[in-house]
Amino acid sequence: MTPPFSDLQPTLQNDLIKIVPLQEQHFEALYRVASDPLLWAQHPSSDRYQRPVFEIFFHEALLSKGAFLVYNNSTAEVIGSSRYHNINEADNSITIGYTFLARACWGGTCNKALKTLMLDHAFTHFTKAYFSVGENNIRSQKAVEKLGAIKTGHSENPSE
Repeated sequence: MTPPFSDLQPTLQNDLIKIVPLQEQHFEALYRVASDPLLWAQHPSSDRYQRPVFEIFFHEALLSKGAFLVYNNSTAEVIGSSRYHNINEADNSITIGYTFLARACWGGTCNKALKTLMLDHAFTHFTKAYFSVGENNIRSQKAVEKLGAIKTGHSENPSE
């Protein structure tokens, strides 16, 4: 790893999506996606579709300095968000989580495109990457398994 990991929020793009550093002015567009209650049904914070709850999540994402806004390249629409967190220099690892995508993207290739961009970038600085997924979020667990991820354990993080 090249300490410090100063390039935590680059703009990255592939054929399907573009991710850019999350900024304050992205709130309304991202909330339009996040206001769908079904996005959060299996999530530990199942009320995150409510504006006051999402506002807290959004501001924590901004403060993390590792969060992204995700665009669909074909339509230029905002389709979700993800972020890097939990940099562990001793383990030479980083975690990817807090990901949500619009339902129109479920079961398709957007999640793989997003995680591939983030993993490729992370592996330029780290030797390990972890995904944080809620214990009861079966849909997200299956999505990261499709990427070849292996479940390594369980930790309590109800805000994820």
